[in-house]
Amino acid sequence: MFSSTIAIPAFLLLTFIYILSTSNHRKYTHKCPPGPLALPIFGNIHLLGTLPHRNLQSLANKYGPIMSLRLGQVPTIVVSSPEAAELFLKSHDPIFADRPHNHASDYLFYGSKGGFSEYGSYWHEMKKLSLQHLFGASNQKLFGHLRRKELKMVVKSLGNAAKMGEIVDVSEKLRELLEDIVYKMILGCNKDDQFDLKGLISETLRLAGAFNIADIVPWFEALDLQGLKQRCTKVSRELDRLFEKIMKDHEEAPNAHKDGKHQDFVGVLVSFMHQSKDEEQNHETITRDDIKATILSMISGAYETSAVSVEWAMSELLRNPRVMENVQNELETVIGMNRMVEETDLSKLNYLNLVVMENFRLNPVTPLIPRASAKDVTIGGYYIEKKSRILVNLWALGRSPQIWSDNADMFYPERFLNSNIDVQGHDFQLIPFGSGRRKCLGMQMGLTTVKFVLAQLVHCFNWELPFGMKPDELDMTESFGITKPRSKHLSVVLTHRLSSKVYDEL
Repeated sequence: MFSSTIAIPAFLLLTFIYILSTSNHRKYTHKCPPGPLALPIFGNIHLLGTLPHRNLQSLANKYGPIMSLRLGQVPTIVVSSPEAAELFLKSHDPIFADRPHNHASDYLFYGSKGGFSEYGSYWHEMKKLSLQHLFGASNQKLFGHLRRKELKMVVKSLGNAAKMGEIVDVSEKLRELLEDIVYKMILGCNKDDQFDLKGLISETLRLAGAFNIADIVPWFEALDLQGLKQRCTKVSRELDRLFEKIMKDHEEAPNAHKDGKHQDFVGVLVSFMHQSKDEEQNHETITRDDIKATILSMISGAYETSAVSVEWAMSELLRNPRVMENVQNELETVIGMNRMVEETDLSKLNYLNLVVMENFRLNPVTPLIPRASAKDVTIGGYYIEKKSRILVNLWALGRSPQIWSDNADMFYPERFLNSNIDVQGHDFQLIPFGSGRRKCLGMQMGLTTVKFVLAQLVHCFNWELPFGMKPDELDMTESFGITKPRSKHLSVVLTHRLSSKVYDEL
């Protein structure tokens, strides 16, 4: 009779051998992508670190542009070259049109609805409504006056700080600006001080992008070892209160949320929800939870991403005085020193466009594009099993010396001179808005907002780092989540650049 001290280790050893043999069986019958050896249960989690996009790039340099990892029980494919990205996001796009399922999106996005919904009829219907009533070309013109009005108010505030010689928290100012713009475009109302939308959205993105061990080892969910379930539940409850209040406001006074002929996006969704059930409909039935999840998806995408992108662009300009001077010289030539920038000027600012593209390359707001495989498939000679998680590493694409030469880590906008590369999703070495069916719907809105805000701020003020800090001393470390913001807020000292008449008329 075996003692327990022998039986238990023997059982565990036999179990491990069984798991190892069964997991390797598929590798003998199918050619899987190369990758590091996975540990039992936890797989390759230990290799991710606090900045996964950087560590995944290092691993890809060793194992190749299509690399296989196992994050707990989830097979994961990391894509790190333009050619490989094109295979997943274009050639086989329908197979990878789903977003990966995770517990945070279930808690925060009403059962993974909105931007986290599965690819299918519901997703198509919400996409159609979004394009027609929020991101369409006609709406961009209507929203132009909102951006202009809010940006003028920020310039006035910054102008007052410049007169006083105050240190300005640019990161905070940008988030306040974008928060106000998004509130009015999507919600049709001013910011409600009863709710900290900015804080709630930032926390939502942190939670949605946080590593959750329950996503990869499901039987840990009930334990909530990291406290993420509790935090998600709290944030979700506060968001639901805010969205319910906004929806009731629209239901009780629908005409109060119209601007001329324009009805805000929430008003459109509410009107669809209340269509008579007896009426023959050619669209999916929209519920209150659908609207709330969509609101959260749109606000997250429109507000946080634009603010982070401008924040990084200003950081790069402060670190590179030569580039800042070139931008300001172009603005002086095209706009002059007696007026502010208008959105109609943006098409004439060629060098500014190069700066924005270079910023997207070096500082992608979303460093990893997540997808999920809908079925077994062979790509590039490698077998990809159903329900695998796909991570397209935009950060690695932007830093690759094979793509961008030996100065890949340098902020050098001139690399795009006489180049046919754009950011529309067709050139896979630079896809800041993604590509294929799941490409960002608000791409044009985002581009316009980033360019307009950046141009206006650089045109109206001269920028310096505080306390005599030199450009190369600026901390450029990042935090990781769904988005990649600066780890520390950007602070500057401003001086007026335009004629005094411009600031007096604000």
